[in-house]
Amino acid sequence: MRIASGSRAVRNGNFDGVRRLLLRHGRKEYQRADDQHDNDDQNCNSWHARAFAERDGRCIALPVRDLTKRLDRPVVLVGLMGVGKSTVGRRLAKRLGLPFVDSDSEIEDAVGLAAGELFERYGEADYRDGERRLVARLIEGEIRVIATGGGVFVDPRTRQLLKERAITVWLDAPIDVLAVRTSRRDTRPLLKNGDPRDALERIAKLEREAYAEADLHVKSGEGAHKEVVDAIVDALESHLAGKAA
Repeated sequence: MRIASGSRAVRNGNFDGVRRLLLRHGRKEYQRADDQHDNDDQNCNSWHARAFAERDGRCIALPVRDLTKRLDRPVVLVGLMGVGKSTVGRRLAKRLGLPFVDSDSEIEDAVGLAAGELFERYGEADYRDGERRLVARLIEGEIRVIATGGGVFVDPRTRQLLKERAITVWLDAPIDVLAVRTSRRDTRPLLKNGDPRDALERIAKLEREAYAEADLHVKSGEGAHKEVVDAIVDALESHLAGKAA
């Protein structure tokens, strides 16, 4: 089986793994608007003034320019499915004035199939191999915020790559919160058999040890995404200050 990119159909032929396909595609830069949250900073004109509006409607510039200048590598969000890596990542990128990219969306954009469908069709081994090569490209070049798929940081080789060349942030949320969020879309292969909540608990037990190796650990829950972004910014400040000391 060979996968074609873009709008091309899936055709019969020889296929030696997702990795070969992803390697053929150059890195594509894009940002997808998160219309649901755009009102938070619609009155801020310059990137360094983007912030969450106070209740009286004034837009306050948050002091993150110096933090952004001190970043020498990408900020990569890791964690279980449903924890909010994409949504929080977009908001964090706006806050820092950096580009944002989602690894699952990049896979879909390059291959023409959803990440979950590729996982089901070709198995975890081939999928993780291709995913790792894609992530290796995404962390090159300009500094950016990257949201990753749930299993990216669990793969030992990808985890080592990110630990060496990125600042990794583990977004952690209670299982009950994850169960509610993941129930909104039936696109996650690992949750399709049996009770999704039980599956999430099993996955969490297996993967928490890997996530614990991330540079930063930030709790997420049912609160506003702004609070999570604030916590990440504070954690980044402390992390960089510790490296400079």
